[in-house]
Amino acid sequence: MRSRSSILPLTFLILGLHAGAYAADPDFGPNVRVFDPSSPNIQNEVNAIFAKQEANQFGSERYAILFKPGKYDLHVPVGFYTQVAGLGESPDDVSITGALEVKARWMNGNATCNFWRSAENFAITPTVDRDTVVWAVSQGVALRHMHVRGNLSLFDGGWSSGGFLADSQIDGKVISGSQQQWLARNDEWKQWDGGVWNMVFVGVNKPPAGAWPQRPFTVVDKAPLTREKPYLAVAGGQFEVVLPRMATATSGTNWATPGQAIAIANFYIARPTDTAATINAALDKGHHLILTPGIYHLEDAIRITRPNTVLLGLGYPTLVPEKGTPAITIADVDGVNVAGVLLEAGPLESPTLLQAGEADSRASHAANPTFLYDIFARAGGAAAGHADCFVTINSSDVVGDNFWLWRADHGAGAGWTRNKNRNGLIVNGKDVTFYGLFVEHTQEYQTLWNADGGRVYFYQSEIPYDVPGQQVWSHNGEKGYASYKVADNVKTHEAWGLGVYSYFTAASVVLDNSIEAPAASGIKFHHMVTVRLGGKDGSGIAHILNGQGSAVVGSKFMKEQLD
Repeated sequence: MRSRSSILPLTFLILGLHAGAYAADPDFGPNVRVFDPSSPNIQNEVNAIFAKQEANQFGSERYAILFKPGKYDLHVPVGFYTQVAGLGESPDDVSITGALEVKARWMNGNATCNFWRSAENFAITPTVDRDTVVWAVSQGVALRHMHVRGNLSLFDGGWSSGGFLADSQIDGKVISGSQQQWLARNDEWKQWDGGVWNMVFVGVNKPPAGAWPQRPFTVVDKAPLTREKPYLAVAGGQFEVVLPRMATATSGTNWATPGQAIAIANFYIARPTDTAATINAALDKGHHLILTPGIYHLEDAIRITRPNTVLLGLGYPTLVPEKGTPAITIADVDGVNVAGVLLEAGPLESPTLLQAGEADSRASHAANPTFLYDIFARAGGAAAGHADCFVTINSSDVVGDNFWLWRADHGAGAGWTRNKNRNGLIVNGKDVTFYGLFVEHTQEYQTLWNADGGRVYFYQSEIPYDVPGQQVWSHNGEKGYASYKVADNVKTHEAWGLGVYSYFTAASVVLDNSIEAPAASGIKFHHMVTVRLGGKDGSGIAHILNGQGSAVVGSKFMKEQLD
């Protein structure tokens, strides 16, 4: 089921303080806890991490909790900036009996701020909460490659606003509850129950019954192109990173898809004390990269220039460009995989935080695309910061899998002039695909698509709350900036399940259109919804798409749907 990569030359074995041929477990640093079934005090350590992270929304601590293959009796609560993952080659290699949970007790049951956490690659048998895993989350989260031997609840009584579930098997039912929107890709379950505004199912078995717009369900039978996220594993007592194979036209889980095992000796294991220079020196020698938990203050961009490079983040490593550069740049090459990073705008404005390909990129990568997984970006929240754009994709054939690009609406540095951020995502490359695209609060077009062949499966966006007035937020005779803009030159584009919401708190302003696109036969939108959550009287959204759809403007909650 796996193939092994060759071992790199001896030059790697003497590179840096964090690299080498490991006789024992690799040293991932103090904020990665690696357990096996014989480890003492596992529950106490898990509890101690959660006690720090339960309400630590904008703190600096980051953690990864990793379980070697075997059986465990544990209660695993997951707080902010915490990744919990099994180290088996299949989810059933690590089996936990007890509980896996995310709740919102710290916020009086309101889970709409339960961000930045994940669980991956293990089996959980829940024995509490009616044999149910409670995963009450919002954006910036992931459940991946999981086996839930019971039910899965996506809320815990209050509101929740997420989220992302991929390549997972739920033996019981999924209880959506108050979840406002959700993207499920390549999953299997006994039953899906519920939905509020925008629930998208791509390549899942047993999607819920009901037709849009009476029910908020968008169903796409097969995922056209996938490669599951790379993950850390232990085989034969040795650590490795498994890179799953690419697959096309899939439904259900991809567990049986063969993967390539890359020996840990082929990775440079970076710590937050590393600089861009030390990281780039390792990448230039042909090594892959693991970023361990922490905050990396970068004097330059991390530059990925070689094809087939894997960059894997553990425990929400946070990259802050301090000099106005991007945090990560990827050359216009084949087969790069970047997974599990939080990009944070620094004090000097960056043109973009992640750039894939150069501005003049023209090469086709259809045979070996770049995949980007669990990419989260923010300006403000933890500190004031500025970025003209969060993510710019110039390369063709890139696949994005779970993005949250967030100009902060609360926390430190949140304000119209304090966290400047024009765009969330700009796509200049052809044939780019996204599964799960969340873009919120940017000050102009939140998503701007400039090339043909784009596909988006699920889109969620909130218009900026803090617009100070209509005059400063208008252009070319139009009120506001569409959240989702397909440029006039584009001839082919398709998107499924789009939700755009307004909550103007600073002034009574109106957005003319949530979505703008050319009226071309090759441009298609399926299942759109606008919601006025509240805000100043007379504020809201006039139309969903190009002047179509009734207004959600006034003084109360309003909703409008369009197919």
